[in-house]
Amino acid sequence: MNKIAYLGPKGTFTEVAAKAVFPNDKRVPFSSIPDCMDGVAKGLVEFAVVPIENAIEGSVNLTLDYLIHNQKLLIHGEVIVPIEQHLLVHKNHVSKWTKIEKVYSHPHAIAQCHQFLRTTLPNASSEYMNSTGAAAEFVANHPELPIAAIGNLLAADQYDLEIAQQKIHDYENNHTRFVILKSDESDFTTQSPFYTGDKTTLMVTLPADYPGALHQVLSAFAWRKLNLSKIESRPMKTGLGNYFFVIDVAMKMDDVLIPGVMAELEALQCQVKLLGSYPCFSLSKKFSEVKIKS
Repeated sequence: MNKIAYLGPKGTFTEVAAKAVFPNDKRVPFSSIPDCMDGVAKGLVEFAVVPIENAIEGSVNLTLDYLIHNQKLLIHGEVIVPIEQHLLVHKNHVSKWTKIEKVYSHPHAIAQCHQFLRTTLPNASSEYMNSTGAAAEFVANHPELPIAAIGNLLAADQYDLEIAQQKIHDYENNHTRFVILKSDESDFTTQSPFYTGDKTTLMVTLPADYPGALHQVLSAFAWRKLNLSKIESRPMKTGLGNYFFVIDVAMKMDDVLIPGVMAELEALQCQVKLLGSYPCFSLSKKFSEVKIKS
């Protein structure tokens, strides 16, 4: 049985993602994304499941930057989870939830519910937490305070909170993408029925003062008819104007096409690194709302 790190505590969307791919393994909550990744590097756990992108708020820069600059782990999988946010309160405050003075949650969750908070709870301030689960736990531990959390049905069940308002997110088509990280290249096995395909992720650093470099990089994929599902730039943290690109290719690493791209880019004096070639999973709303028992 493997140990799986996830952004905790219990009741987070990350736990839902971890449960989907590792239903029979031991899930270990960590208090932050870097802690999850450090746990893999130190051998405390075999895998880490952490958020990397939200459909509404964009990339989770902490995950991407820590993966590139600190713990150079490999991506072994991707899990897409549909996100539905609810306003959670202690049972003491169900009848007076409109008088809530402060709302706790992860920054992305609060941003996803901006319109609801602005119009329905205009006098309530927002307080950031490391996760939606941590916010729910805090509310549960302070029943005397007129506060609420933004979180999912799992968090409501885990911490015995009441759902004051359902589905308070601003956009219906809200999903978060999570990555499964490991320290070596060995594959992992899963019984998950949610497999949707494969993906390969490359990190490309352009040579300095090379006119048309990005165009040539993209051309290396285009003439091979490789579909790019995402391309994103991030600062190298070595000075203004210095960036690397993270490129997702919608196929598994093969023996010809992607190695050919990498060789061509290296010939253009680009630095190329394989961040992972891995299976992808996508959950239904029905699965993401089930009550997960540890």
